Formats: sequence, C-alpha cells, structure tokens
Amino acid sequence: MFSRDKWSEIIEALSSNWFRTLLTAFGVMWGIFILVILLAAGKGLENGVKKGFGGIATNTMFMWTQTPSKPYKGLPKGRNYNFKTGDVEALRENVPGLRFISPRNQLGGFGGNNNVVRGLQTGAFNVYGDYPEIIQQEPMDVTAGRFINYLDIEEKRKVAIIGEGVRRELYEKDEEVLGTYLKINGVNFMVIGTYKKKGGGGGNAEEAQKEIYVPFTAFSQAFNMGDTVGWMAITANDENSITSLKSRILDLIKSRHSIHPEDDRAVGNFDLYEEFNKINGLFVALKAVAYFVGILVLLSGIIGISNIMLIVVKERTNEIGVRRALGATPWSIRGQILMESIFLTIISGMAGIIFATGIIAAVNYALSGMDTSEMMFANPSVDLGVVLTALVILVCSGLLAGLIPAQNAIKIKPVDALRTE
Repeated sequence: MFSRDKWSEIIEALSSNWFRTLLTAFGVMWGIFILVILLAAGKGLENGVKKGFGGIATNTMFMWTQTPSKPYKGLPKGRNYNFKTGDVEALRENVPGLRFISPRNQLGGFGGNNNVVRGLQTGAFNVYGDYPEIIQQEPMDVTAGRFINYLDIEEKRKVAIIGEGVRRELYEKDEEVLGTYLKINGVNFMVIGTYKKKGGGGGNAEEAQKEIYVPFTAFSQAFNMGDTVGWMAITANDENSITSLKSRILDLIKSRHSIHPEDDRAVGNFDLYEEFNKINGLFVALKAVAYFVGILVLLSGIIGISNIMLIVVKERTNEIGVRRALGATPWSIRGQILMESIFLTIISGMAGIIFATGIIAAVNYALSGMDTSEMMFANPSVDLGVVLTALVILVCSGLLAGLIPAQNAIKIKPVDALRTE
C-alpha cells in the first residue's frame, strides 16, 4: 500500500546530503550506461555484418569440382571431371529436405578480359547462367523489367538481367536499357531487366552490382557448355540445416563421378550455414562480454550505494532506536532501508538508461545521413528485453546494496541506540 509518509521519509533521508547521494548514484548510472552502450554497439556490429550478407539464404552451400586426390575404380588421381545436369535431378530425387538446387555456369570473373560489348563501350563482368530460383538464394531488387522465368529456360531465350553497375558503365545516365542488346563473348542478348543487390551480396558491394544473369539453357547453348554444370548453389528447407545434409549430397556426387568415398578434396564446397552459425556464436560471446563488463562496472556502483546506506544507518541510529522502542518490527526497519536502497538504485539506473538511449538515438541519426553500404556497423539498438533485463538487474542490485545495512539496522538494540550520541 502506498504510504505518503514513508516515501517522504525516503526522499528526506536521501536528500539530506544531496551531493553525497549524487556521487553515489553516479556509479550506478555509469554502470548501467556502459552495459546498454556495449549491448547496443554489439547489436550494431551484428546488424552491419548480417547486412553484408545481403539477405542471402544462409541455409545454403556452394559446391564445385576439384581434382580427385585418390585413384578409384581404375581412374587416376588428379583427373578433371565436371558436374552434369543429371546430378541436379539425382540430388532432387535422392536427398530429401532440399528447397533449391541451382546449377550455375559462369563467364568472366575478377581480372578477366573484356567480355561484354555494347556499341563502343566494353566491360569485364561476371556473367552467370542461372535458373529463376537463384533470386531466392541471392536476393536482389529488380529495379526495372523482370528477372528470368521458366519460359526463358524452356525456350532458351537469349535475354539478360544486368546490375546497376553494368548499366552505369555501358549506358548513358538517362538512356533506356530495356530492349537493348549486349554482346557477350560475341553472342547477342537482349536486356529485359536491371537489378540492385541487397547489401554487399556476401562480398564486395560494388562488384555485386556488376553482374549479368542469363537463362542457364541459353548460356549452355550459346557458349557450347552442353550438359556441363560449373557449380551449384544448394539451399535446404527450414526444417533441415544444409550442414546436416551435406554429407549425403557429397556422397551422392562422389558415387556418380567414381570418386573415392574418403576423398574429401575432390568436391569443393562452402557451407554458408556453418559459417553463419560461427558468426552468430561470436555475437553471443560479445553479448556475454558486454553483460560481464557492464555488470562489473555496475557492481562498483552498488558497492558505493551499500557503503552510503551503512553510513545512513549509522547516522540514524537514534531514530531507529526510537522506532524500535515504539514497537516497530524488524521487518519494517529492514523494509525501510531496502526501499531507500532500491529507490536510489532504480532512479540512478533509469537515468543511465535514458542517457544511453539518447546517445544511441544520436548515433542512429548520424548514421542515417551517411552511406553505410561499406560499413560493418548499422542501426545500433537495444530491444525491450534488454531494458527489462536492466531493470531486473537494478532491482536485484538495490536489494543487494541494502541487504547488509538493513541487517545492521535491525541488530541495533533500542536501549543501545537511545544511548548513542
């Protein structure tokens, strides 16, 4: 029940020496401020790193061919082999739990020769032969026109979707792009769309906008690839992790290409899900460090409050003696001291939270006016759960800070307290 007299007494006790109370409260305020700022900074770093993935389906692995390191079934080590389109169907039929299997072929690459011509303009770009599912695995915003569809695949249409970086290099600023033609390695493709990759596309943000996508079938026909597949992007469904399915995928590919079952070097692969989990583990560790450091700093403030409450109890020995003589119970004395301790802790802690929130808002405002596409830091923030956790820590800290002084207070005998000068 609310007691006006009790709260007036609490405020009067804490304001009797306001400078001492202010210095004591600063320790708690600083501790909770450090805790919130560290958590927000960790979240900002996490957001920046995840933004760099550009929305890529993280439950994905990439697979490509390498040379076998062991002879098998009369075939020598060090030989070359290629994936085939039949491998894709075999994976779909024999490995349940896969959502997307995207065979891919590629021209160009870093340091490649100029492979794309439009009029007098030339450029060296990555050109991918893909299926429509790739947009689900490497999300991008189609800024004009459309992406590849299955009619393009079936009819082997020579159409292309170009990145905004390709557009800037091969076209004038306001020039119409859709319906124009590019010559890729001497073969004409009509541009039907433009895209912009989200984030950095998992790599260099600028290079991610300088890619060209064409239908897989048209790519194979135009560049004499036959049924060869350069590499694959394989995504598991939400009920399975690609890491748990990886061994079955690799075993099937090895059996289809007469590769020794224990030859782990013959099939190259990159497990994005596994790497993503490592990154998530890093951020969990950073959060734990933030709580550890913040609570240690907060603990120093709590010790200060406990000390000041011991002094307050000492100064109010006569008062406590009178109250005990008039029939006050030990619980009422203990409750009074604990209430003062909790009140001081929560008020100073909330001041720290408000101050930290203001700093975070200022940082977000500054970042909103900057180009953060190349930054590994974005939207530092704390959620409601962190604030509630901080409040729980404050209440527990207040109880801890007032516990020893409260116990000392109820140990004072009324007669001894009344004799104290």
